[in-house]
Amino acid sequence: METEKRNANYKIYVESKVPQTKAWPSLFKAFVLGGIICAIGQGFFDIYAYFFPNLSESELTSCMLMTIIFITCFLTGIGIYDVVGAWGGAGSVMPITGFSNSISSPSIEFKKEGIIYGICVKMFTIAGPVIVCGVVGSIVCGFIGLFI
Repeated sequence: METEKRNANYKIYVESKVPQTKAWPSLFKAFVLGGIICAIGQGFFDIYAYFFPNLSESELTSCMLMTIIFITCFLTGIGIYDVVGAWGGAGSVMPITGFSNSISSPSIEFKKEGIIYGICVKMFTIAGPVIVCGVVGSIVCGFIGLFI
């Protein structure tokens, strides 16, 4: 009986401390930011297609992605992307910019520990499991496709 009362009191305490978010404004901000990021990516794609007409679509896409990843790492390094991410929430996480931020952020944070133990090791603390799951999932799907 006392355990149930303690758990109920703790639940009330936790609910009072959890920040309340408004769903529709958060969704709108995420939609706007994600759209802006994708529009910027499309703009780079079009610029590269204009200046380098001999490149294939996959090469243009690679150039655009490298540019977006570089800009995200740069903005993360100077502290701007964190402000953008705080405003836009999931809109900053879903495109490739979120992956770039998840790799560059820990490496910047732990650079004082050195190149190997700081930058190289901490770089994949967040993104490492995502990469491993993606590779393993691809292998499993490849074997399933091979035998079907």
